[in-house]
Amino acid sequence: MIRDICKDEAFLSQTAEPATPDDLQTAADLLETLAHNKDGCVGMAANMIGVNKRIIAFDNEGRYMVMFNPEIIKKSEPYNAEEGCLSLTGIRPAKRWKSIKVRWQNEKFQERIKTFTGWTAQIIQHEIDHCEGIII
Repeated sequence: MIRDICKDEAFLSQTAEPATPDDLQTAADLLETLAHNKDGCVGMAANMIGVNKRIIAFDNEGRYMVMFNPEIIKKSEPYNAEEGCLSLTGIRPAKRWKSIKVRWQNEKFQERIKTFTGWTAQIIQHEIDHCEGIII
């Protein structure tokens, strides 16, 4: 189901709760909402659709990917970026890392670890910030 985009900064600034297998429908809604907004959006976190859970969905080099309970476990090569967000107005500065190693769970809640670089890494960092209640 395509959901409305949450713009309530008080809600968005909360730390997300861990995701569980009961949240698979939220992930499906997140993917549908991301696809619906593909012209202006490359990634979303569950709190952007009003659900305070650690779930992100993003464009991973042309294919959508979902992560449950993602966390960055290693990062290198900091740089400054400017980013926009469907939940916020305008473009804002953000400190990002060119390479990140992420640990997450897939839709079967199996643990995965992978290193991401470049644009994909930047998207993931933005969405994990959402899970942490960090608003750019």
